[in-house]
Amino acid sequence: MFETLLLLLVPTLLFRLLGALGATRFATWRVAAAHGLAFMLLLTGASHFAPESVTFMPTHSDSLHMLPSWIPFPDFTIYLTGALEWLGALGLIITATRMWAGTALALLFVVMLPANIYAALNNIEFDGAAPTPLWFRVPEQLVYIGVALFAAFGSVAVRRTLIRPRVGSPSPQL
Repeated sequence: MFETLLLLLVPTLLFRLLGALGATRFATWRVAAAHGLAFMLLLTGASHFAPESVTFMPTHSDSLHMLPSWIPFPDFTIYLTGALEWLGALGLIITATRMWAGTALALLFVVMLPANIYAALNNIEFDGAAPTPLWFRVPEQLVYIGVALFAAFGSVAVRRTLIRPRVGSPSPQL
């Protein structure tokens, strides 16, 4: 139940530790979180392409079972979401594209939430284990959305975007 969340939290903490030890690239929580989320997405995206013969991680088939029957082109949908996760991961680690990637990933996480809810409500196994309970899965997805937006904008950047000074008034001190 906590595995995917740990794939985000542990790398984020390790990247931030590297920053504290002098790796300037990871000097902020925003960048560490962006790289931690990218790490998680590389692994979760890989599962969208993994054949059933793979036993150490979820597979394409596991993801396929999570989709409601009304989703068109289910195989393509799983491949597409995996590719989007990889593209989002790449976008997060490139400073110039981080804002766009984080925003797009937050939207992707919103779009993917119904499949997670469907799997939980229909008791669909994932990687041979019971589905993540709904009481945990929805807040977990909100964490991913929040981290993607934090990576995209950071707390100060969001405030600067939302608080536009009036002409002639001093800039807000953040």
